[in-house]
Formats: sequence, structure tokens, C-alpha cells
Amino acid sequence: MDVLREFPVRKSKKQKQAFRAAVRSYGERLGYLVTEEKAPFGARNVLFGDPDKADFLVTAHYDTPARLPFPNFITPQNMVVYLVYQIGISLLLCVPAFILSFLVGRATENGGLAMLTAYGYLILLLWLMMAGPANKTNANDNTSGVITVLETMAALPQELRDKVCFVLFDLEEAGLIGSMSYHSKHKKVADGQIVLNADCVGDGDEVLLIPSKKLRKKHPALLEDWKAMCPQTGEKAIAIQDKGICFFPSDQGNFPLGVGIAAFRRKKGLGLYCARIHTPKDTVCEENNVILIRDFLIRILEKGK
Repeated sequence: MDVLREFPVRKSKKQKQAFRAAVRSYGERLGYLVTEEKAPFGARNVLFGDPDKADFLVTAHYDTPARLPFPNFITPQNMVVYLVYQIGISLLLCVPAFILSFLVGRATENGGLAMLTAYGYLILLLWLMMAGPANKTNANDNTSGVITVLETMAALPQELRDKVCFVLFDLEEAGLIGSMSYHSKHKKVADGQIVLNADCVGDGDEVLLIPSKKLRKKHPALLEDWKAMCPQTGEKAIAIQDKGICFFPSDQGNFPLGVGIAAFRRKKGLGLYCARIHTPKDTVCEENNVILIRDFLIRILEKGK
């Protein structure tokens, strides 16, 4: 299934319906039980397997974002740079609100109208960031994660399928809505399942698995086993971030035993970073990354809990 070529944008209702129909057919051809679950705001999650019997969930979000004039820039091990960037962008976006408010206030001598203008601008800006024109290139965010899930589904040995449920979440870009709804519906079992969530895995030579604090505390021996299995192929490598502060915002955050999986570039003085996403420059999904992560996920699933 060529997601990158056939379904590069999955934002509108029609685009998502077409993608879900194709991916459901793909899963059924592989022999999986395929179901859809409704979530708030018209979202639909797609499930492959039995979520109530699985020890692991392998997940990714399939919705794609609006186009922004600046990238969603993430430095997972450098919180200072991440916060400075986020605050700087927020302040920059607020400058037109202050200018408009000032001009309206001077022209009308109406402070209430000036404030209303500023609030209206900020609401419009927020709407454009969430529901504005679609970004047309989404190779990394998150076509790469979707492809990794589908490739893992196809390669997973038959005898391991009862251990795993694969889930494609909707509306991650709008605030993790699909995964939040899924967790609410399956809370009793989901709180004990290890959730391996692939998001932005296509661009970068260093792949990090970022386990939750609870997973680090509950399964330290398991994480040591994963570290011992980590592959390195040429310039590409996988590592387990089981110590220190590391941050990557995605659907795994809605699960106690969540593991974020993402690929990063590295720059001296900055460390690991993820850039280009949410912009027209999001054009890279390296096949070697998908293969590397797919094979490692299968080794994790073979190892079990």
C-alpha cells in the first residue's frame, strides 16, 4: 500500500474516508480483524486485531496537519531551546494582535472593541493552525508512522498476532483526540498495555524510543533487554531513552505505559532535533528508517513483556 503516493494528505472528511477504506482492505487482506471506532469531533480510529487481548499496542496517527509558515521544531533532550522556540513563536504571532488592537482603539476610541479585535485575531489564528489549509507534504508527519505500522503488520509472524493490536489514531493534530477517546473506551486493559507509538520516524539517523516514567519504573529489566537489542546499521541507530529528561509530544502521552518513537537529526550545540514538519519542507520519509524500526518492533514483540 503506497500511502505516500496515494494518500499524502489525510485532513478532510473525504480524504480520511478514502484512506480508511484502503487501509481496512489492506488489513483484511493480511488476515486481521479490522474495526473502526468513533471518537469526538467526527474522528475515527482504525483497529487491527483484538484490543482487549493484546499485550502491546503498535500505533500511529494518520491525520495530517494544516500548513504553517514555521515548523513545529522539537528538541527532545534540550527543553530550554524547545521552550524558547515555542515562546518566541507565540510572541511573534501575538504582535499583529497588539497592532490591530492599538489601531482599532485609536480609530474608534473604544477599548472594548480594541480588545475584541485582538481576541478575534487570536481565535482566527488558532483556527487556522488547527483547521486551516492542509499541508500538502506530510512524508514525516505522520505518513512515516503510518507506513511503519502497516509494514510491521505485514511482517509480523502469525503466531505473534494475538499479542498485538495495531491502531491508527485520528485527530492527533487537534490535540490527541483520537488516542484520548481510545484510552477512555479501553481504559481497563489499555492501562496495562505497552503502547509503541510511531510519530515522525522518517527523517533522521537517530531513532529514540522514549518510555513513560511509569514504564521506566515498572519494567526496568525489560528496557534493559530492549537496549541490548538496539541495532545500528551504518549511520543509523536506535536508542532507548530510559534516563534523564526527554520530551516528544504525541499520542503515547495518553497511556501510562506509552513509548514514543521518533527519528531525529543531530547538530553540534543543539543536540537532537526534529524540524520541517507542518511545512512544505516535510518531504522526507527514508525507507531505511521504516525497515529499521519495523524489524526492531518485531523483536520487541517477540521478546514480549
